[in-house]
Amino acid sequence: AYPNPFNPSTTIDFSIPAESMVNIGIYDVSGRNIQTLVNDIYQPGYYNISWDAAGYSSGVYFVKMVSGNFVDTQKLMLIK
Repeated sequence: AYPNPFNPSTTIDFSIPAESMVNIGIYDVSGRNIQTLVNDIYQPGYYNISWDAAGYSSGVYFVKMVSGNFVDTQKLMLIK
């Protein structure tokens, strides 16, 4: 994700090697899913999405991507 730290939005780039179900969610430090950005089937390719965090308070958040057997989590820092 870039920029990171960010205010108020960040861009998340991801690529899909084969058609698969993709789920990308934003989680707070307690592990609660506060927003789902993507929950759909994607064709192979490169994609980017934005998260506008204007309605959230400053702090640490996590973006988690799940696609088939692939799982990745990245820490995000929102600074207002």
